[in-house]
Amino acid sequence: MRLLSTRLLAGTVAGTLLVAASAAAQDRSDWPENFTVGTASQGGTYFVYGSGWANLIADELGLSGGGEVTGGPNQNLALVHTGDIALGLTTMGPAAEALAGESPLAPGVPLDNVCALFPMYETPFSITTLADSDIESIADIPDGASIGFGPAASTSDTYFPAILEELGVEFDRRNGGWNDLGGQLQDGLIDVIAFAAGIPIPAVSQLEVQTDINIVEFTEEEQAKVLEAFPVSPFMIPASTYQTLEEDARAVSMWNFTIAGCDLPEDFVYEITKLSLENNDKMMDIHRSAATSIPENFQYNTVLPFHPGAVRWYEENGYEIPDNLKR
Repeated sequence: MRLLSTRLLAGTVAGTLLVAASAAAQDRSDWPENFTVGTASQGGTYFVYGSGWANLIADELGLSGGGEVTGGPNQNLALVHTGDIALGLTTMGPAAEALAGESPLAPGVPLDNVCALFPMYETPFSITTLADSDIESIADIPDGASIGFGPAASTSDTYFPAILEELGVEFDRRNGGWNDLGGQLQDGLIDVIAFAAGIPIPAVSQLEVQTDINIVEFTEEEQAKVLEAFPVSPFMIPASTYQTLEEDARAVSMWNFTIAGCDLPEDFVYEITKLSLENNDKMMDIHRSAATSIPENFQYNTVLPFHPGAVRWYEENGYEIPDNLKR
């Protein structure tokens, strides 16, 4: 009898496991066969963070996927909206414009098939020059200076020119990937790079190994003027970020969030959110800016609705998403 009971118990357990496995397989029936994460140009934090995150999702969830070089936040919003890519990275300023139909890539068309997943990090707006340029402050930038603003329609290209114009800088505008602009700065083809990227910015770290640079900070007055005129927050770049810095550098910043098509399956997005927010150590292995990729920072999205799959994870873990930010 004892042997029979043991066999019956084993059979019951095996049957339960089989049913669970079958249910799990059924849960994935509407998942995409593969996925792409829209990042930005090589040499920027988006590319490193987004490609690493894509690899983590693919490895942990047993899917085929990867990161893709794009023009950055504005293009990612447009590509996610149309379904050309499943996932992407964006900043809150471009997100607000896209939702209102003010995206430079789709003027007059509200990009409303874009949902938020989780916070990434703040993007500081920072300025880098060569040390021998004698540009040590924003006021030192000469009229007509050639300034690289990153890829066209990126967060930097969207906001930094307007910020510098607000501060009275007259310049010749250039675009390009961060690595390419770093090479142009080193070769004397441009005078300044105006970065908007998570720190440490790979292109800046590479530059300071190869040559002497200045990382130019905002004065208190400049920072206050920019905070009043644009959707940014005060920020200090820690001195430990770069070898060049001897003390923290004053800047402004904008929050970044991961995004997904709102029509993606809830279970799929739930598993991605769960994986990302319950494994911060693995996220930080991708890029140390992921130290702020934690659920408590969901509050810094006041623009995009959260995907139902993300909402489910937040609410299961004690975080209340406002009704106006639920899809």
